[in-house]
Amino acid sequence: MAGARRCLEGGHALYARPIDVPADISSAAFFLVGASIAEGSELLLAHVGINPTRTGVIDILRAMGADIELVEPREVGGEPVADLRVRSAPLHGIAIPESLVPLAIDEFPAIFVAAACAEGETVLTGAEELRVKESDRIQVMAEGLQALGIEAWPTPDGIRIRGGRFRGGRVRSHGDHRIAMALAMAGLRAEGAIEIEDCANVNTSFPGFVDLAARAGLAIRALEEE
Repeated sequence: MAGARRCLEGGHALYARPIDVPADISSAAFFLVGASIAEGSELLLAHVGINPTRTGVIDILRAMGADIELVEPREVGGEPVADLRVRSAPLHGIAIPESLVPLAIDEFPAIFVAAACAEGETVLTGAEELRVKESDRIQVMAEGLQALGIEAWPTPDGIRIRGGRFRGGRVRSHGDHRIAMALAMAGLRAEGAIEIEDCANVNTSFPGFVDLAARAGLAIRALEEE
């Protein structure tokens, strides 16, 4: 809201109290995509924040045909929260509306994997910001998808991805945690093993990702660096 402001007065004491912190939809996004592309899957992601400024990934995946249900939407600490039930579904390519780009900017590596599993072509425009994240996520994801047998064409402000079949191979995450976790989900549809290099930052942004993904059904393990 234009002109809105908040004032904070210092000098007061803080007191301990319970604080309910919803799960991060950016972390949930990898599992939304994973369950959508793995045949026969059904997954319930509990207590996920669904602030409307962050739910572009849900809107985009639903537009592609994903079966995502918001279960028991509620408010916690002034923030909207819900359990997300996702079931596998056939996906189709779309032209991603530019109005949804800022609402899903951190989730695009995962969305690109969904696009690679969709029938037809997915086109993203208006996403120049992806080139100045922890890595150039447009270029790095294009190279990763290409290395795994998917046709992908980076553009200055986005990417075109034609759905296909993942083969196995070795890909580089360039130290970008979201690239690494997104490409891990590609293993659910790959014809061979995928080895992802330079993944140490995953432990910083999503501690326990490998164990959680393994419990959810991925054949995944962390390799010791040489």
